[in-house]
Amino acid sequence: MTVNIEEEIPVEFPFDHRKLAEEIITFVLDYENFPFEAEVSVTLVDNESIHEINREYRGVDAPTDVLSFPMIEYSRPGDFSGIEDYDDNFNPDSGEVLLGDIVLSLPKVREQAKAYGHSLKREFAFLIVHSMLHLLGYDHMTPEEAAFMENKQKDILNEKNILR
Repeated sequence: MTVNIEEEIPVEFPFDHRKLAEEIITFVLDYENFPFEAEVSVTLVDNESIHEINREYRGVDAPTDVLSFPMIEYSRPGDFSGIEDYDDNFNPDSGEVLLGDIVLSLPKVREQAKAYGHSLKREFAFLIVHSMLHLLGYDHMTPEEAAFMENKQKDILNEKNILR
């Protein structure tokens, strides 16, 4: 598996954010029984950058905590059966599935950890889990989808013993 992490701003966390991101990404793929080696890109940015990306790609003129850019279209969330049907889903050099990109606002990690009363590590891990589920086809556009995704997020973080 390949996890590309780009830091557009200095990262000052009391934990190894690179190691945690890789652990969480790997765990989510295992948890979801993803049957391929994968490539994921993570970009760590400030609020101004994520605001600009959010406005450009989603038409939302505000900063957000995390954005996910899946590279694969799934017939159903977590259904990986059609991935091999398209060569474009694979990196021709590594043979890994190109899952997509995660863009994460570090100031939002800090703000939300404080607002929700939990650690920076927990908020960072939560946002990576959330974004990975998007890269695997999950969404939260309906109340049913939101509840399903929230339960998955909670289960994954509990299994990793990253608690509130």
